[in-house]
Amino acid sequence: MWVEGQVIERRDWNDKLFSLKIKVDIGDFKAGQFIKLSQIVNEKRVSRAYSLVNPPGCDYIEVLAVAVEEGLLSPNLQVLNVGDVIDVATKASGFMTLDELPTDDAKGKHLWFLATGTAVGPFISMMETCEPWEAYERLVLVYGVRKVEDLAYLEQLKGYEVKYPEQFKLVLSVTREPLNGALTSRIPDAITSGELEGKAGLRLSPEDSQVMICGNPEMITASQQVLNDRGLIKNLRRAPGHVTVERYW
Repeated sequence: MWVEGQVIERRDWNDKLFSLKIKVDIGDFKAGQFIKLSQIVNEKRVSRAYSLVNPPGCDYIEVLAVAVEEGLLSPNLQVLNVGDVIDVATKASGFMTLDELPTDDAKGKHLWFLATGTAVGPFISMMETCEPWEAYERLVLVYGVRKVEDLAYLEQLKGYEVKYPEQFKLVLSVTREPLNGALTSRIPDAITSGELEGKAGLRLSPEDSQVMICGNPEMITASQQVLNDRGLIKNLRRAPGHVTVERYW
């Protein structure tokens, strides 16, 4: 089912990457879930899933999207302005949520978020709640992009380091141009080489770590393999592990 939402704010990070705030009531959802946006295009309904950047409890939703030239929906979303309307699904979905992680002794002390591109969105939603800060001693967000201009919400992310200086570490990876303090290698390669752990000041281990991964499918697959080689296995409801993933494409 669909309900009409109205754009109340937009922000352009570069010529393709943008955020939309949409006034709409989708009911309760969990941080980390995604919502579907939709339009009628050439007399057919076209819908796509977008992660929710905002935390639960807001009277709006916020999505981070990139316009794909051959896309059926994203170019249309990019031209929406304040006051325009868009159809929104009435219920959020997805299982990459904090309540799906192991509890008690199995959960570990450190929570790692590995994201590329727009997949940073669900992790921001989580960090805007109190849950991860209360449940884990340390949080690390690894945010990989190609160019500096692709880094959305950067000031907000740096703000977590100011607010939680002993608890939070932001690790940036920019692969196609230099950025002071950032890694230059892909996330799986940075894990393999030890660069990532060196930058974070923490070790990825089955004893201490929970890892949530969202983003480019190749990054997800390669990171899972590297982590599996270290003994960090996929987290399942029937068999608690260390690695939780979300695949959108």
